[in-house]
Amino acid sequence: MASSQASVFGLKDSSLIRFQGLIDGKWVDAKDGAKIVVKNPATNEELGTVPEMGLAETKEAISAAAKAFPAWSTTTGKERHDILMKLFALMQEHHDDLGRLITLENGKTLTEGKGENAYTEEAVRTYGEQIPSPFKNVRNVVIKQPVGTSSIMTPWNFPSAMITRKLGAALAAGCTTVIKPPPETPFSALALAELAARAGVPDGVINIVTTEKNVSEVGKEMCESKAVKKVTFTGSTPVAKMLASMASSTLKKISLEAGGNAPFIVFDDADMDEAVAAAIICKFRGSGQTCVCANRIFVHSSVYAEFASRLAEKVSAFKVGNGLDESTTHGPLIHKRATEKVSRHVEDAISQGAQVLVGGKVIENSNFFQPTVLSDVPAGALINTEETFGPLAALVKFETEEEVVRLANSTEVGLAGYFFSRDVGRVWRVAEKLEVGMVGVNTGLISQAVIPFGGVKESGLGREGGPHGIDEYMNEKLIVFGGL
Repeated sequence: MASSQASVFGLKDSSLIRFQGLIDGKWVDAKDGAKIVVKNPATNEELGTVPEMGLAETKEAISAAAKAFPAWSTTTGKERHDILMKLFALMQEHHDDLGRLITLENGKTLTEGKGENAYTEEAVRTYGEQIPSPFKNVRNVVIKQPVGTSSIMTPWNFPSAMITRKLGAALAAGCTTVIKPPPETPFSALALAELAARAGVPDGVINIVTTEKNVSEVGKEMCESKAVKKVTFTGSTPVAKMLASMASSTLKKISLEAGGNAPFIVFDDADMDEAVAAAIICKFRGSGQTCVCANRIFVHSSVYAEFASRLAEKVSAFKVGNGLDESTTHGPLIHKRATEKVSRHVEDAISQGAQVLVGGKVIENSNFFQPTVLSDVPAGALINTEETFGPLAALVKFETEEEVVRLANSTEVGLAGYFFSRDVGRVWRVAEKLEVGMVGVNTGLISQAVIPFGGVKESGLGREGGPHGIDEYMNEKLIVFGGL
């Protein structure tokens, strides 16, 4: 059965496709035999099934990770580095298959799917420090140690990258893990676990629990179990708040990357070519389904007409379709609920006076939504208060720097923000005033493996990427040496 299901994917290495969860090095089904059906959002065709796991399997996975922690945590940084580099090499070797897998279960174009698997790298050097003491014959030394078993919960919009940037840091730090991938895109996570085993990651260090209907009890256990010492999550702000509350029962470490509502500001002195090109990348990558997508596009009145016209012209040339088609520029949204939300935002804006320049409608009986540009969007429109997560560019006119900074900051979240200007004074002022964790100045691309990725306000806690990311999986320990 597994062999016949794997043929649907058309991979060169069909053994990358796993239809079971992973606990303590063993591929397992749910104890009650329940299954989750995974579909291709571009065609609505069934790709295969994975287990509908629950509380019992989650406890077993946590137990396995806790059991594996003492041995894994005492390996040297060099040993972990070598295994991680083998895993990275295997990911590059299976680059085409992993990219195709992402496209099939997520819908994004093959180019974007392949690009996602290049987003992995992490340092394993975790330096301590010596702090001078005010007392004679005393030395203060601070060392860093792995926090312990870590729960990892990820979203569907980046099936591989959201896992690798958490898992890479956790493994490099010496932590063991239990991963709950999203039910929409579990196969990418399972393929990574298969490659990790080939790279030499010991049994129990990576465990994967797949679930959909039992997500509440699984998430609760992953947060409240006393054996779990760290929780990391990427997803919506309401869920992040709920998980933080659960994790507080044992005061464990948490890092949360929650919702965004990114402003994209075009000042009157912006390079228009760069601004339009960046808006295309920043707004429409993954068909608008990224947490750092531009959600509110503010354009100075003096350049508003030109920017709107040029953006609409570019967007009208997009080709929506199956991500496996080389001519496709933008794939489907993940499911019907996503298209319904974009429709609701478009209809709300139009009812308040917005004009449709391009698109504006769902493609009938599908998960595809026409890439859309709206002009004259009022400040009170839903899109300005809610994250759309779809291919909708909403243009808002502004007059002054003070006004647009106020508009940009008038939200409860603060993940990313972007603006375009050639005035060096303005660049510093606005970059410092925007209430976000990451700012793109004259660029629409900020995500990199080496930078501290994360937000402020209700966009979450902690950072991922670079040395900042690995610190999230470490405890600092002070050792005071006396009598020297």
